[in-house]
Amino acid sequence: MATPTLDKVDDAKPASSTSPYITVTFRIRRFNPEVSADFEWQDFEIEIDPKERVLDALHKIKWDVDGTLTFRRSCAHGICGSDAMRINGKNRLACKTLIKDINPHKPITVEAIKGLTVLKDLVVDMDPFFQAFRDVMPFLITKGNEPTRERLQSAEDRERFDDTTKCILCAACTSSCPVFWNDGQYFGPAAIVNAHRFIFDSRDEGGEQRLEILNDKDGVWRCRTTFNCTDACPRGIEITKAIQEVKRALITRRF
Repeated sequence: MATPTLDKVDDAKPASSTSPYITVTFRIRRFNPEVSADFEWQDFEIEIDPKERVLDALHKIKWDVDGTLTFRRSCAHGICGSDAMRINGKNRLACKTLIKDINPHKPITVEAIKGLTVLKDLVVDMDPFFQAFRDVMPFLITKGNEPTRERLQSAEDRERFDDTTKCILCAACTSSCPVFWNDGQYFGPAAIVNAHRFIFDSRDEGGEQRLEILNDKDGVWRCRTTFNCTDACPRGIEITKAIQEVKRALITRRF
């Protein structure tokens, strides 16, 4: 009777690799005012799946390599807008940017958005940005007595300002604007977008007030129509179009 034997395994034969991980270099612009007044670029090489997001890579660097790396994030799903940064020279949300889409075979540069004071690494001072947002009165203004029923609005009237309701206040548009880079007093695209959202709301009665605010020397007339803001918006808002509509409303007083 034959004795069963196991096939001999060739130990010299390399096992096939199915790992999705690759080595990616992230070149991050660092700044720590407690250490130095100068910025410096620092490279980090990590193993990561290119289908992951840039935010995942930043987490890996902070958690496993350098805990001093500083950046903002919250929801990590493209809703809060807190992780806007310049990735390969373009304003993007780190949580929506896949590594495979930005050529992981070359160093990926990451730096803070422009036009706002850098506090540390990728974190900027957002106070001027939010002050401009508050200055345009981003809330419903009505007159008369408090209503006893909801304020109804047709689907057509809602469609008029639907696009500008999508803003998540990430500052990607404002910090991509060359006018804002040169003069931080300019209201900026995001503030104008949020003014547009209420100026063209049929239920609102504060349109004239907002138009006068935006008629200021630091208002809509500073826009040079470069379309940087529209290109940078992670929500796909037609920002330049909205700014032009506000300009038209200022001239015609029709909105």
